[in-house]
Amino acid sequence: MSPIEEEIIRRKLVTIVENLKALEPIANMTQREYIEDFYKRKATERLLQELIEAAIDINTYLIVQTGHSVPDDYYETFIKAGEIKIISSDLAEKLAPSAGLRNRLVHEYNMLEHSMVLDAVHKAEDLYAEYIKQIEGYISGNR
Repeated sequence: MSPIEEEIIRRKLVTIVENLKALEPIANMTQREYIEDFYKRKATERLLQELIEAAIDINTYLIVQTGHSVPDDYYETFIKAGEIKIISSDLAEKLAPSAGLRNRLVHEYNMLEHSMVLDAVHKAEDLYAEYIKQIEGYISGNR
């Protein structure tokens, strides 16, 4: 992998890392505290959206760079990344539903279930931390 290609991926990984760090205080909030704090809810939604979009961008980029066609939707970028061993299939299946969350965050913002968003923060902590490790492993192995 050329230094330019690796830099593109690393910039997206930085977004994921920074957003996960910014979400840490949210994960410690009770559901009631979260629901009552309008600004933290909005910040959380935006941080999750950016984090998920960065992963989708990485998936799409690596899928195309490995000679495969662009998947039809964001969900499929995770599944395809698992199929072609960019990330594990198990992780791909666990992360793929976050594409649906991204779509709800972008398109159905007035219909969001606050508890679902808070739950997504807790899932993101573990799943996206593992995603970062696996992407780092993938790009390190393809130098």
